[in-house]
Amino acid sequence: MTLKYDVVILTEDTYTQSPEINWYNLQVLLEDHLVLDAINSCGLKGVIKSWSDPDFDWSSTKSILFRTTWDYFDRFPEFSTWLEQLPKDLMSFNSLETIKWNMDKHYLLDLQSKGVNIVPTHIINKNSSNSLVELIDLLGWEEAILKPTVSGAARHTYRLHSNDLTSFEDNFSELIKHEDFMLQPFQSAIVNEGELSLIVIDGKVTHSVKKVAKQGDFRVQDDHGGQVYHYQPSKEEVAFAEATIAACDPKPIYARVDIIHDNQGSLAIMELELIEPELFFRFHRQATFQLADAIKRKLKSL
Repeated sequence: MTLKYDVVILTEDTYTQSPEINWYNLQVLLEDHLVLDAINSCGLKGVIKSWSDPDFDWSSTKSILFRTTWDYFDRFPEFSTWLEQLPKDLMSFNSLETIKWNMDKHYLLDLQSKGVNIVPTHIINKNSSNSLVELIDLLGWEEAILKPTVSGAARHTYRLHSNDLTSFEDNFSELIKHEDFMLQPFQSAIVNEGELSLIVIDGKVTHSVKKVAKQGDFRVQDDHGGQVYHYQPSKEEVAFAEATIAACDPKPIYARVDIIHDNQGSLAIMELELIEPELFFRFHRQATFQLADAIKRKLKSL
């Protein structure tokens, strides 16, 4: 098969099949096309395709770039099978090893073992027989966040209070039948300060934003009413984000490092997004060219 493309920018069917024109879809399309423009501008040939496109020949490209594959956690078995069936000589950004590691939030415990400060995380295995009351009592947390270990966009994410768990027990029992979950102590900074997202390209912070939940909510995602603002990070925040990426092996070419000041006042990882993070290029277009240059250098090394 003759190679037609240097880079296929991966998205989902939603954004390739005449999506509804609304503010959310427009910014998704804008950012993917900013990346495409940067890739083409540096002399590479790029195209945007859905990862689940049944007609596309994946042997026709040198590499793939995971961007807006935001349905992968709803189609996880299918997505996992697709990953396994990709051509073995296809370069992936980030690497498939990194993608598979970062898909499941067990990775947080790996980061912790390397000395990275994370929000305390307790994994609940699928079909666990422990009740929420037992778990929260064991952990000693007054408030906690429950969410799947494979998830995104706040899917099945719940804020729990220790004095009102019994009403959620039936729901929890049903949820845990299907997948692993995790508990984390609720972090007051989420509602008092917001969450910081530092974008790291080729090991260096390029730009950052602050995400703030709407009044009365704790979910900072803009599709849940949260607001996103440009943010100038401190030297300490930059150093923390870059040190977190340095702890990853292999090193990701792009990353979004979501951090907060934890309940003890220290910088801590909420999540490390290495698969298909929103990278907020609309706030800093220059970062798309830095990403394209890093990809070009990597392809030249083949």
